[in-house]
Amino acid sequence: MKHYDAIVIGSGQGGTPLAKKLAKQGLKTAIIERRFIGGTCINDGCTPTKTMVASARMMHLAKNSKELGVDIEEAKINFKKVIERKNKIVHEFRNGSEEGLRKTENVDIIFGDASFVSNKEIKVFLNSEAEINITADKIFINTGGRPTIPKIEGLDSIKYLTSTTVMELDELPEHLIIIGAGYISLEFGQMFRRFGSKVTMLEHSERFLSREDEDVADEIKKFLEDEEIEIFTNCTIKKIESENKKISVITTINNEEKKISGSYLLVATGRTPNTDTLNLFNTGIKTEEHGHIIVNEKLETNVEGVYALGDVKGGPEFTHISYNDYIIIYNNLFKDENESTKNRLVPYTMFTDPQLGRIGLSETEAQKKNLNIKVVKFQMSHVARAIETNETIGFMKAIVDADSKQILGAAVIGEQGGEMMSMLQLAMMGNITYDVLRYAVFAHPLYAEALNNLFMHLDEK
Repeated sequence: MKHYDAIVIGSGQGGTPLAKKLAKQGLKTAIIERRFIGGTCINDGCTPTKTMVASARMMHLAKNSKELGVDIEEAKINFKKVIERKNKIVHEFRNGSEEGLRKTENVDIIFGDASFVSNKEIKVFLNSEAEINITADKIFINTGGRPTIPKIEGLDSIKYLTSTTVMELDELPEHLIIIGAGYISLEFGQMFRRFGSKVTMLEHSERFLSREDEDVADEIKKFLEDEEIEIFTNCTIKKIESENKKISVITTINNEEKKISGSYLLVATGRTPNTDTLNLFNTGIKTEEHGHIIVNEKLETNVEGVYALGDVKGGPEFTHISYNDYIIIYNNLFKDENESTKNRLVPYTMFTDPQLGRIGLSETEAQKKNLNIKVVKFQMSHVARAIETNETIGFMKAIVDADSKQILGAAVIGEQGGEMMSMLQLAMMGNITYDVLRYAVFAHPLYAEALNNLFMHLDEK
């Protein structure tokens, strides 16, 4: 049995840099990966999806180029080329990440499935079908999650798609039915609609994008429906049927039964943490009801020397959160810092087109907290840059403290909405009040100068 100073389980966006940093501090480190280096982000998430989103946007621009005086007689999607380009970029990112680990002294890469024998002992079922046991003083769990597969009658009898396998298709779906209308679903739905598929989305919740303010959700729903994407809410899926190469979903929508048939079915109903194969029952490590590992604000489990970072611990499940988890753990261990996850700003961007960028409190959340706020919106159709580029869908929205003038949160729907949101995030990080942005000098004509007008309207209230 080999002993290490540290074991990292999972090579995602938190585990990989953490393993390298631990090794550079002189700790003999093992990183265990069951599949591919890079985790969900590089292999199944951010990298491949945003690569394909770029292809879908290019198709959309080509089809709508006449509005800018450019006549493209016939634009066709080469779906095989889209997938090839996606695979090439994923392999480059994955190989680069693995190469970085292999070049780091004191790091052993072990490919296989990890499971706990005790608090500090791990059995690894190697991909070569052998197995080894290793121990360590410190263990870091970064095993991420996988698509949740709900229990629906007939689902196991068809070849359904997940957010991973939908990017491995060798043909374009004629009609893609999507169960779920969350952030992942919307990106895929718009993408495949722009590729040429008919798209129908079935959402269980009564309200579309229920985590967002209603005006934000309504704006997104409108531009998706304008692209002829069918969106149904308040859906209860009864069963799945398959006949003559067609997949049918029997569902109740607003208490009326409806049968929807298509060529492919994508199941996108959330994520499940990868803890079920870790055999945590052999340890004292506690999990919550859904299987997420319970950690404190410093990402420590209830077992001393065992940490969890990234999606496996629950909370905001974003790549940048996983990476920040690694920063917190490393700085606390080796820089004698006292960092925690408490009150950290959590930005996110949904990569529909236009994007939704979000930071801080929504209007609904601020109202629930009974805060003394002001809310202001500014339509993209009034932004010079948006008009010039023909990207006028969406709006900017800010929630501010009426007394201190501090920005509490923002939502930006628009071209480069994520980048615009990040500007407001920087203001929040630096405690810059909205009136400073109101009078700031931004280069013309950028989207950024819309911040002048956004907060000018606030001053008029």
